[in-house]
Parts: sequence; structure tokens; C-alpha cells
Amino acid sequence: MFTTTGSRGLYKAPLSKGLLLVLNGLTVMLTLLPQYQELFVYNLQAVTHQHQVWRLLCGRLVCLDVKDSFCSSLLIYNFRIFERRFGTRKFASFLLGTWCLSALMDFLLAQAFQFLFDYEVEELPAGLLAPVFSLFVPFYLSIPRMPVTQVLGHIHITNKSLVYIVGLQLLTSSPFMWLLALSGLVSGLYHSNVLRLQKLLFIPSWVSRIGRYILEPLFSSSQPSSETPLGMGATLDIQRQQRMDLLDQQLLLAQYNEARRNTRQQPQPGLLQWTRLFPSLRHRGQNRPPMQPLVFFVFFGPQVARLVEMGFSRTDALEALRASNNDINMATNFLLQH
Repeated sequence: MFTTTGSRGLYKAPLSKGLLLVLNGLTVMLTLLPQYQELFVYNLQAVTHQHQVWRLLCGRLVCLDVKDSFCSSLLIYNFRIFERRFGTRKFASFLLGTWCLSALMDFLLAQAFQFLFDYEVEELPAGLLAPVFSLFVPFYLSIPRMPVTQVLGHIHITNKSLVYIVGLQLLTSSPFMWLLALSGLVSGLYHSNVLRLQKLLFIPSWVSRIGRYILEPLFSSSQPSSETPLGMGATLDIQRQQRMDLLDQQLLLAQYNEARRNTRQQPQPGLLQWTRLFPSLRHRGQNRPPMQPLVFFVFFGPQVARLVEMGFSRTDALEALRASNNDINMATNFLLQH
């Protein structure tokens, strides 16, 4: 029920892989060396009263709770699709921007809580939690919902359900985790470029080049092989893609022949000719004349235009529509993941 991301693992997601390895490794080390955990406590009072500003860095990177580290790692692994879609530099800029904004929001929300309920918040859960919660904003806005199954006939399970369940589990793990979640969701407005924050908080190009030459070789993953471990040919993903391509070709050829027959008959009244969009199944076959580019554009033109407006190239849009059998939601999901 995780968002369908194929079998590519952490390919083209070096930053996500680095976060998973480094941050989880530090969590394990602090578990084995508890005498150093005090250095990574996210203590708001120590920052404001004792001016220990370094706690903003140490306390907001490494999780001290193993359960928090596990749930946040699952979410980072799932949200790696944004690094593939937007690129490592833009993904890193998003994490940096939301990390800085959420640090400010943490203090503002803590002061608001003290003013409303006369209770001083001393500590917050440690770790890269607020930026992880901020990733739910583009996840909610950009990833289409695709139904998977139903429970008891009424509860719909989609491809995004398990992600929200893991987020809810992380939300309920600590008493003040809701404050970090609210801070992260508010800072997630960085995605919509409110107040032009993307021009103020971003990764400079020279830092990106340094990371590309130094860090990316350490955390990059090789491209998955097109063969199974037993050497028996294509993987299930490739076989499924081949079947979808074959069905797509049959559908397009049937639509083309149906359109040619309709041109010889009396045209239907109205602006939209439904017989061109829903040809009869008995006319579908493989031995049909090839489809011309003009007819291809007639059927895919509106969908291609919508995907191009979303920022995808025309070539990628056409490929995604062919792979998804002209389903605009599946095509959008395919493009976001690849």
C-alpha cells in the first residue's frame, strides 16, 4: 500500500540514501553510547536561556528514540520519489528551507502553547522530524490517489493509506510530537513558494557541485538490472510494462479503425463523438494499419497538454500515457516516480 515506486530502490536518490544511512547509524551509536545522548537533546530552554544554539543543529538531526527513527526512515524512503522527480539539489533545498522555517515555528508554537495553557515546553522530540512532516504537503498535493481495495465495503484503501498510517504512528509516539508535526506542515508551504522563500532558502550551485563530486559517489546506487537474480529474463515490472504496451497498441489501432469507419458514415450530432473514444470490442485486433501521428494527437492531445502544464516534457508525457493506457492519474503517478 506504499506509493507505487517500482523496484528501483534508492536509484537516483543519493540524498535520501545518505540520510537513511548516516542518521540511522548515529541513532544506533547513541543507543550503544547513552552517555552522549545529552548532547543531542532538543532542549528549547537551553537554547533560549543558556544560549546553546548548537542544540538547534544536534537536536534537530538525530533521533534518540529508535521507534521515531524507524518511522521517519520509512517516510524518507517513501518520499524519495520527490528527489527523483525534482532532482537532488531541489530536494535538498526543500529540506533546508523547511528545516529553517520549522526551527522558527517550533519556538513560536511553544510560546503560543505557554500563553494559552500556562505550560512551558522544555523539550521536543529530537531528530529530523519537522522536515519529514513537511514532505506530507507535496505528497498530498502532487501524488494522485489510486484505489487499491476496500475494507468492509466502505473503507477505501489507496496507494497513500500506509504512508498516512506511518505518519499517524509517528505523530502519536511522543507527547509534543504534534507540535513538531504542525510546525512541519506549516513550513511545508515552502513547496508553494509563499513569500518567495525558495529564492531565500536554497542550496547554492557550488555546494551542489561539491556534493556531486564528493558525497554522491559514496551514496549513489547502481541502476537495477533488467534481469532476475536467477537470470531468467525480464523482471516482473518489465513484463508488466510489455503487456501494457501490447494492450495499448491494440486499443489505439482499434480506435484508429473505428475512426476511419466513422468518417465514412454520417457524423453524430454534438461536439464529442463518443464512438471514437469507446470502440466496440469485437473490432479490436493486432493486424491493423499503423496509427498516424495526427490521430494519436486527437486522442492524447488534452492529456498531453495537462501533463505539460504540470511541468513534464511532451516526450515523457506521451510515454507515460502509452504506459498507463491513456489513464491521466496513472500517467501522473508514473512521471512523479520516474
